[in-house]
Amino acid sequence: MSKILFVMTGADHWTLADGTLHPTGFWAEEAVAPYRRFTAEGHEIVVATPGGVVPTVDRGSLAAEVNGGQEKADEISAALAAMTELNKPVRLEDVDLDDYAAVFYPGGHGPMEDLAVDAVSGRLLIDVLDSGKPLGVVCHGSAALLAATREDGSNAFAGYRVAPFTNAEETQAGLAPKAKWLLETRLTEAGVDVRAGEPWASHVVVDRNLVTGQNPASSEETAAELLKKLA
Repeated sequence: MSKILFVMTGADHWTLADGTLHPTGFWAEEAVAPYRRFTAEGHEIVVATPGGVVPTVDRGSLAAEVNGGQEKADEISAALAAMTELNKPVRLEDVDLDDYAAVFYPGGHGPMEDLAVDAVSGRLLIDVLDSGKPLGVVCHGSAALLAATREDGSNAFAGYRVAPFTNAEETQAGLAPKAKWLLETRLTEAGVDVRAGEPWASHVVVDRNLVTGQNPASSEETAAELLKKLA
């Protein structure tokens, strides 16, 4: 079957407006749910991070209260431990898009720290978009779209319909007042057509070869829509 590239944050913190380093990384469910869907269909997963650093899981994403109870939290933790690809990421700088049938970006607040300003990731996103290959992005993974700037200064995703983590959700999570900037606002300013769904409910938007999911609950559906494009 095909190889799917998981581009993941290498950050273990998110710098808040007052300079505080908020511990974070990637959100467990947003990596686990798509990984299980893709591998169940026989696809191979390759993880890439800036500099090839081993990605850090946001410890908060393993808590019972965000996973619908301790049983599901334990299931997510076990599935994460079984994802051996996380322990041997390739350098994002060394990725050759020709080797992959699709690209997927999980979220977590980590991308707000590094992928939002990572020129290598931004170039890759432009290449994926222009190639027509399926591109899936979940939650704060949409921060990476901000770095996809063309030579004329425009954002490559301007005019695309996108479902990112919303200002309402960031507010309800308690971090909006502490943030330097908010994802939905920045994407809108870049010309992206933000399509917000109900907070915390699964909400997926498909526009051309781009599939975006708004939040952790959208991870499974985002993966399913990406698989349709690979079929």
